Amino acid sequence: MPTVFRRSPAARVPRRRARLPWWAVALPVISFVALLALVAGSSRASAAGVPQSLGPLLEILARIVRSGA
Repeated sequence: MPTVFRRSPAARVPRRRARLPWWAVALPVISFVALLALVAGSSRASAAGVPQSLGPLLEILARIVRSGA
């Protein structure tokens, strides 16, 4: 039993290729280069100190965790 396959008129229309704007390619490249520069330049990085206002809060949280509450 032969089957006839018919395409819809929309399928016959040739599709146009969508072109990306220049900034859609440039922005990811710039972001990647900036992150790579940050990672590569972090050899001299040191840990930041805890601000004075957070010290007491962290001590209280440590006591709560130790007590099991």
